[in-house]
Amino acid sequence: MQLDDLLQRYFATTDLSGVSPDTFAAGIEHCRVDLGLEEDRGKRFALWSFLHMFGSAPDLDVAFENEEDRQAARNFMDLLAASEGDG
Repeated sequence: MQLDDLLQRYFATTDLSGVSPDTFAAGIEHCRVDLGLEEDRGKRFALWSFLHMFGSAPDLDVAFENEEDRQAARNFMDLLAASEGDG
């Protein structure tokens, strides 16, 4: 899953600057539904990560049945937090 593809799929653009609040909310909801329906672990992780970057990801225990997946998500969150401190 490529970021540009996800942006296009959920927001109908790769430039979020022109996305209305209603379109943004609808895209996030669509992505959350897709996350709930997705069975592939890698794709689930990608969708969860995408949602996390927008502050809309469900809790780890809701999103991931597997402890390894939850730990990978924690690592992802730690990496993002560390990179934000570098800027």
